[in-house]
Amino acid sequence: MSAGAQQEQDIFPRDRQPTVRILAMPAHANPNGNIFGGWIMAQMDIAGSVVAVEYVGDRVATVAVTSMKFHRPVFVGDLVSCFARIQKVGSTSITVKVEVFVQRARDGKLLADKVTEAVIVYVAVDDDGSPRKLPEREPDFKHYW
Repeated sequence: MSAGAQQEQDIFPRDRQPTVRILAMPAHANPNGNIFGGWIMAQMDIAGSVVAVEYVGDRVATVAVTSMKFHRPVFVGDLVSCFARIQKVGSTSITVKVEVFVQRARDGKLLADKVTEAVIVYVAVDDDGSPRKLPEREPDFKHYW
């Protein structure tokens, strides 16, 4: 499928709410007018940590980005939405999948495109920054998955 054909489809995930949503501004751009990958990665880390903190109910620290793919560029003016969902829960860590979609206003409508995705691992930490056990959760605590 060509990039143009993909943009004409409504691929924006309407079955869930974005964890982070922000407008890409000129201050986030490189000299070519594309948004810096590092800025996008920071938004993804924030989105992933939101669901990790909600699950843990306390502090978490980012310990790994196990995969990261940039599919398409992000431009000034794009509405950037990060969707985060827990993939796996260990004894002290939580693995979160983060997908990033942009919406671009064109001819009176918003066209969506998936631009980036990553898998990020967070660890629950105590006040000293040492790993700690995750809290026990009921099996129905699935709205984060």
